[in-house]
Amino acid sequence: MPSPSDTEAVAALSRWLAVESPTTDAAGVNRMMDLVAAEAEGAGIAQERIAGRDGLGDSLILRAGPRTDEPALLVLSHLDTVHPLGTLERDLPVRVEGDRLYGPGVYDMKGGAWLALQAFLAAARGGAARRPLTFLFTSDEEIGSPTTRGLIEDLARGAAAVLVTEPAREGGKVVTGRKGVGRFDVHVEGRPAHAGSRHADGRNAIREAARLILEIEGMTDYPRGITTTVGLIAGGTAENVVPQHCRFSVDLRVVTEAEGSACADRILGLKGAADFAVTVTGGMNRPPYGRTEAIARLYARARALAAAELGLDLGEVPLTGGGSDGNFTAALGIPTLDGLGIDGDGAHTLHEYALISSIAPRRRLMQRLLETLP
Repeated sequence: MPSPSDTEAVAALSRWLAVESPTTDAAGVNRMMDLVAAEAEGAGIAQERIAGRDGLGDSLILRAGPRTDEPALLVLSHLDTVHPLGTLERDLPVRVEGDRLYGPGVYDMKGGAWLALQAFLAAARGGAARRPLTFLFTSDEEIGSPTTRGLIEDLARGAAAVLVTEPAREGGKVVTGRKGVGRFDVHVEGRPAHAGSRHADGRNAIREAARLILEIEGMTDYPRGITTTVGLIAGGTAENVVPQHCRFSVDLRVVTEAEGSACADRILGLKGAADFAVTVTGGMNRPPYGRTEAIARLYARARALAAAELGLDLGEVPLTGGGSDGNFTAALGIPTLDGLGIDGDGAHTLHEYALISSIAPRRRLMQRLLETLP
């Protein structure tokens, strides 16, 4: 059975899960920002709210700790999820089953955002932090942070280290490296014609897109860590019309900046066959996040702290395919430790859950990192 503290944590986190906040629903994301702002206000934490743009939600910055000119410790969380409105009622209701708490975004990443907020408030109240503390909550991470990247990078440039509350990996491991991410949109235009009487006059955009998709998917090279995925496709107007248009999206993952540049150039340079026009837009969305010596030292300090104070063997994943806002900060050369959020599984699925037993130790680990990092 959960301990009383776990029970209280589940109740509080469940209130967050009850607010659906898909990235494209600015009102829902802003209701999540309201919850954080209210809790910070009750604790007397300085806050700055930045209005969203392009139809997306707001951002919220919390500041605490000693008021000095020293570089701050920066915590990053996002409050948007991938789950569309209605998921809570139809497919993924909030519920507890043994040690598992289910709900939209509980693992990625409301659980990590919630426990990190509690750690931040505790560190602020305790007054033991050696550095200023900054906590940024963003609204658009799940679509690549198009409106918040600049804010993330600006805050990171004044930081000594960055702690990212994306979910833990494989039994509580933190993340010390991520692949870079590229996103592209491809439009193929052919020539429409009647599919019965004038078939030969047409140029089938879907067929040409299929050829290009095979070329793109063929760029995947597992030994080099390169993957290409065509995840969305749309085309045609009617069953009896040779389709004039076809559009599809491409997801690219790479280990190095050089590979990202080479693959991006190849995708952007796609050519159509005769009588087809091909337009490609996009590029690298998140730079690769490599495990530098500074990151290795930050991880070693966190691992030693976890062992000494929590009795935990804090493992690491030195490279994962998923991107995060940590990619931006690591690419600036700021020591970045990711995967400090809640443990669990099922990110972006309808069986997403968090492990209740992981909340207290990971909250404590975050608090002690905020209090002790030099």
